[in-house]
This record gives sequence, structure tokens and C-alpha cells, in this order.
Amino acid sequence: MKILVLRFSSIGDIVLTTPVVRQLKTQVPGAQVHFATKPAFAKLFEASPYIDKLHLLSGSLGELVRELRAERFDFIVDLHNNLRTSLIRLQLAGVPSRAFDKLNWQKYLLVRFKINQLPPVHIVDRYRAAAAPLGIRDDGAGLDYFIPEGQEVDLATELPVGFRPWEYVAVAIGAQHATKRLPVEKLIELMQRLAPRPVVLLGGPEDESTGHVIQLAANSLIFNGCGQFTLHQSASLLRQAQFVVSHDTGLMHIASAFKKEIYSVWGNTVPQFGMYPYRTKFEALEVLGLPCRPCSKIGFAKCPQGHFKCMREQNLARDWPS
Repeated sequence: MKILVLRFSSIGDIVLTTPVVRQLKTQVPGAQVHFATKPAFAKLFEASPYIDKLHLLSGSLGELVRELRAERFDFIVDLHNNLRTSLIRLQLAGVPSRAFDKLNWQKYLLVRFKINQLPPVHIVDRYRAAAAPLGIRDDGAGLDYFIPEGQEVDLATELPVGFRPWEYVAVAIGAQHATKRLPVEKLIELMQRLAPRPVVLLGGPEDESTGHVIQLAANSLIFNGCGQFTLHQSASLLRQAQFVVSHDTGLMHIASAFKKEIYSVWGNTVPQFGMYPYRTKFEALEVLGLPCRPCSKIGFAKCPQGHFKCMREQNLARDWPS
């Protein structure tokens, strides 16, 4: 059976598809699993043993459809369920398909009216329901993330003295939207609360200057890795950490794949959306009782209310693991 899985973005959402990909490959007899995504996310699968072929949306949608049509798929599992993936399924008429339920109206009720009608089901399990006609079942193994050969970080040669495996804290300071990120002053407070533990800051090039400010302000052992490592190398640093502190972002889900203990920081979004760390020990850090929260299922460039209490009032004075 030749199966097509659709998910075009983003890093965290694609990592969350990995249990379904694994279960399709290992539980459907003779399955060939193909995955369609954007070129920017192809690296997530370069070491996966469960993907037989990638299809990349590098040109027009029509070009991708022609490429997919030539494969003669037996089933399509749509784990994005947006306009583009719906058009793909429409243009591959005759191929049985199933799309996952995005629960849009339930999310709208929670964001707009603070009425929670969302089922207590993780998005991974909703993804799996889309592949239910193929008979897959939960194997209990959680998320996957495969680091290619040569992409592991050797702490002894690439980090300063004092950073040893399983003894430092990895803190992912980035997030696509500002309302999902702690303000700089709260990140500096976090460093002070974590001291004297060594801390590796992780994020993209856009987070490098913030990391530098934190490094200068905090009187503790901090390495600013933002913008210094590839995604796979950042994953390696997460894997070797004692525990992880992260915003609601892709690195949080990669840490989940390594079964790390995670302290996940929630601002304008909430764990009830079903995208909390999967199958690993975690604690959600959030300001409960705010009448404005959640204000979005994604995020904003700034707090719509102007006060940003969901992040500015985070209580970071807790018993961090020793």
C-alpha cells in the first residue's frame, strides 16, 4: 500500500506527525509512506527510517499535484487540513482520504468567549484518528526525532568548560510570535532562578541579540547558542540537557521526542489546545485566571490588551530540579 501524508508546516506540527508516520510504516503491511511538505522542513526527515519518499512544495501547487498523481497512491492522510491540502485531495479524486479534525469552532469558542468545548485529547491522537481506516494503533512510543550522523554536538569541543552532558539546562528562548515569548527581563529572572546551573540558550538567528542581553545581565554560567547551531545540533543540545525550559514552540516538541523533563511556558496560548509536550514528564508554567486568556490560538506581535500579564506575571520562583 502506498500512503501519502500531508503536512506543510511548521517544525513543531511536523514533529507531532511522527507517531502516525511510524505507525503507518510499521503496522500497515508492506506500506510505502510518502510525505509532502515544504522544502524548509525536509531536513526533519533526512534521517527517518519511516519515510520512503519526500515530495516538496518547491514550485506551484499544480506541479506538486502532477508529481503526486504519478505516484498512484492508495490512501491520503491529511494532517494539515487547509485549503492547499484540500485542493490536493480534490485533484487526486478517486484516492481514498481522511483529514484530521482541526476543531476550529471549539477553538473559536475558547478564544472568543472562553467557553471550553475542546475534548481532552492530544493533537497526536487526533492525527492518528485520521489514519484510523488503515488500522493503525497507538504503540506508546511517543514522538520521533532522528539526528543525522555527524550532527551531534560534542560538548567538550563546541561549548566552554563547565558544560557537561546531562548537567546543564537547555532554555529555548524563541517563538514565532511575541505573545508566546517571555519578556527579556523575565528571561533574565529565569537565569537567576536557575543559577548556579549552567544554561544553554537555544533559538534562531533572530534570537541571538536577546540571548546576548541575557548572557550579559545574568551573573551565572550561560552559553548563548542562539543562531550558532543547525536545527539538528540544537536537537542534540536538547537531548544532552538535564532538563528543558521552553515556550510553546517547535523545540519543546523536539525535547518531547527525547523524553526530556520539560517546563513549558504558556502565554497567549493554552495547553487545552492539545499541543502540550507529548508522552514525557512536563509542567505547564502559566498564569491562571486571566479573563483575556487565551487571546489567540496562534499569537500576536504584541499583547492586544497592552498589559501582557500572561507572561509578565509568570511565577518563576519554584523548586527547579537539582
